[in-house]
Amino acid sequence: MGPLRSVVLCGGGTGGHIYPLLAFADCLRRHDPSVRITCLGTPKGLENELIPPAGYDLRQIPAYQLPRSINMSLVRTPDRMWKAARAAGKVIDEVRADVVVGFGGYVSVPGYLAAWRRELPVVIHEVNVPPGVANRLGMKFTKHVAVGFPHQPAQAESLRDARVVGVPLRRSIAGLDRAALRNAARAHFGLRPDLPVLFVAGGSQGARSINLAVSGAAKELARNGVQVLHVIGARNEPVSIPTDLPVPYVTLPYLSEMELGYAAADLMLARGGAMTCAEVAAIGLPTIYVPYPHSNQEQKRNALPVVEAGGGLLVDDAELTPGWLERTVIPLVRDPRRLAAMGAAAAAYGRRDGDVALLNFVYEAVSR
Repeated sequence: MGPLRSVVLCGGGTGGHIYPLLAFADCLRRHDPSVRITCLGTPKGLENELIPPAGYDLRQIPAYQLPRSINMSLVRTPDRMWKAARAAGKVIDEVRADVVVGFGGYVSVPGYLAAWRRELPVVIHEVNVPPGVANRLGMKFTKHVAVGFPHQPAQAESLRDARVVGVPLRRSIAGLDRAALRNAARAHFGLRPDLPVLFVAGGSQGARSINLAVSGAAKELARNGVQVLHVIGARNEPVSIPTDLPVPYVTLPYLSEMELGYAAADLMLARGGAMTCAEVAAIGLPTIYVPYPHSNQEQKRNALPVVEAGGGLLVDDAELTPGWLERTVIPLVRDPRRLAAMGAAAAAYGRRDGDVALLNFVYEAVSR
C-alpha cells in the first residue's frame, strides 16, 4: 500500500472526540510529513479552540443535532443534513481525500455521508458503549469500525465485528515516564517531593460533587500528610479550601498539560470518561473512578474493566462523601506496595499504541 496523500478527519463538540483525532493526526504526520490533513468542524464546537493551535487545517461546515433514534428515513429526509453533506463533499473534493476517518460528534455525519456518496473508504473510531448516535449512523455506510477497548465488542451488538485498536493518545501522555518526571512535576505545582499526592480532575468541565467531597475532606487529608492537586473545572464555582493546612492543597481552574498532573500523582480521583480511562490505564496510574451518574452509565462501563483488572476502585457519585474519601484515600495513598500493584494492573490493561494501531487499520481499509 502506497502512502496516503490526503486524509479528512471528522470529530467535534467535545474533547472526547477531538483529543483522539489530534493524536491520530500527529501520528499520520510523524509517519508521513507530506500527507495532507484536513479536519471538519462546526462553528461552535470546542474543535475551534483545539485544532488550529495544533497546526491543522480546520474547515467549518454546518452541523445539526441528530435525534436519538437512528433509521434510514432520518438520512433521506432532512434537507439540512444533505446541505451539510454537500459542504463536507466540497472539502473532500477540494483536498482530493483518500479516506475519511471519523471520531464521532455531529460533524462526523456529513463527512460520512459525503464520503459514502463518493465511494470513498470511511473508517470510524468509537470509544463508548453504546456507540454515539453519529457513529451509529455512520456504521450504516462502512464496515471499517475500530474501537478503543476490548469490552466494547462484547457489550454492543453493533460493535461485534469491530477491530480493537486502543485509543490514540497524545505523545506527551503515551510516552510519559511518571517516575522520571515526578519531582519536576511536583515542583511545577509547588508540591512537596516527599509526601503523597492525590490528583483530582472531573473532566474538562469539572464535577461539582467531586469538588465538594474533596474540599470537605481537605483538613483530614492534610492532617495525614496527603497533598492534593485539584483541577476544579473552568465552569465550576470555586471551592473553599481551608487556608491553614499543614501541607499543600493546590487548586487550578483548568490544566492543559495533563501529563504533569499524572506525573505528580500517586493516586487519581476522576470521572470515567473514555479518554481519562484510556490515559490513566496506559500510564499505569491507580485511579478512583466516580462515574457521571446522569447518563446511560457509559462511564461506569468504561471504568469497570480497569477496576476488575485491579487497576482502580469504583464509587457511585452518591456515595462519594468527605468521610468515604478519608477512609479510602488515606490508607491507600500511604501504601506504596498496593499502589504499585494497582498501577501495574492498570498498565497491563491499558495500551499506548492506539494511534499506530488505528493508522494500520486505516491503511488496511484504503488498500481494500
